[in-house]
Amino acid sequence: MTGGLVWVGLQIANAAGSGAAADASRVRALQILTTFAPALDAVARDPRAILVWQPIARAARQMFPEELALIDRATDAAFPFSRERIQAAHAQWTTDWLAWERAHDGEYKLKAAMIEAEMTTLGSSPLIRARLDAIEREKLDRYQRRYEEYVRVAKALQVLME
Repeated sequence: MTGGLVWVGLQIANAAGSGAAADASRVRALQILTTFAPALDAVARDPRAILVWQPIARAARQMFPEELALIDRATDAAFPFSRERIQAAHAQWTTDWLAWERAHDGEYKLKAAMIEAEMTTLGSSPLIRARLDAIEREKLDRYQRRYEEYVRVAKALQVLME
């Protein structure tokens, strides 16, 4: 990513021309690039980060339209979050959800199987049955909380794509 930012910086320097106004514009553009470098890294690690950074990017675009246009031309996309980058974040969010869902299901199948093995060995007692019921409730509660977050973030990312 750092190499990409250096390349973009060079493109900006070449595109901005010369003179004091152009120099000031290049400096601001490079500062904007520097400001959003952590955002690009954060979004790569966790797609939810785009929901925090996108309003800041929108404000920067309103405050510095010429500089952002310069960066957009240098990167051939809306900087820092093009439609493609937002789509990729949405796809990653969905992939992460599916992986979590699979792991969650496996974790609770194992917990239930361990209690059922106890039932086979020790017989079914009210205490063991209550533990099995508690595992099922815990599984459902965790799933519902995580699913609510998944839907909330997925919808917010879809709105950004529009």
